Amino acid sequence: MIRVVVQREPIDVAVALAEIEADGAGAVASFTGLVRADDGVSILDLEHYPGMTEAALTALAQGAAVRWELLAVTIVHRVGPMAPGERVVFVATSARHRAAALESCASLIDRLKTEAPFWKREVTAEGSRWVEARGGDEDAAARWR
Repeated sequence: MIRVVVQREPIDVAVALAEIEADGAGAVASFTGLVRADDGVSILDLEHYPGMTEAALTALAQGAAVRWELLAVTIVHRVGPMAPGERVVFVATSARHRAAALESCASLIDRLKTEAPFWKREVTAEGSRWVEARGGDEDAAARWR
């Protein structure tokens, strides 16, 4: 089962985790990303291209499901304005064994950072700025390709 959702509403982690616990699973690994207040950020505003974003996330999930023989994958990503401390992304994988669940979850979040078409704008007291990709993000994603 692959579940990909892009939404404006807050992420309910309890619901998302309950949905990923597939029959036959021996492990579930998850990652929850939160909006940080680094450099005085008061709002993180994410934009995306509907349809293209879901397709990119689904392709990442399908690739991980095949590579690690996963039972289930869930990716829930928010768009729109969010305050520090709010959940921006939730990724979870379900597998028969823990190594596959852990590795696939790490792979998905690393690759999502560089391959999913989201545009991030940070709002601070000084104004707003678009967030550029970080070199470390590309290095992290490259190790899984």
